[in-house]
Amino acid sequence: MLMPSRVKHRKVHRGRRQGEAIKGATVAFGEFGLQALEAAWIDSKQIEAARRAMTHHIKRGGKIWIRIFPGKPVTAKPAETRMGSGKGAPDHWVAVVKPGRVLFEIGGVSPDIAREAMRLAAFKLPIATKFVAREEAPAEEAVVEESEE
Repeated sequence: MLMPSRVKHRKVHRGRRQGEAIKGATVAFGEFGLQALEAAWIDSKQIEAARRAMTHHIKRGGKIWIRIFPGKPVTAKPAETRMGSGKGAPDHWVAVVKPGRVLFEIGGVSPDIAREAMRLAAFKLPIATKFVAREEAPAEEAVVEESEE
């Protein structure tokens, strides 16, 4: 599972999941991506399950980029414990995802294989997603100036 090797603070506040993703909202490395349509905490186990589903489908072709990292610890208290007596111990790690964030990218495979691999990965995630392709920058048309003689 993915998790940080070390953190500054063992326990963090829950925070808020407001707004849309600003960073990581475009396909940057591969040719196709899986974009989140909802806000969520995605567990490291869910990220690993999605990665395995994609890897299994593309066999040994192409390359996969994971664009999210579970860097937020979530605490939990043991079952059948009375209320109070402080915050629980860190239980698992999550990635905070906002709408518009590209979760996974894939390159080096055909669009049909990429779409099916992303569909299989989306089943492993707790949010609605959509398949996106890289938007090529429009080629700047060279303006040819005619010299008057």
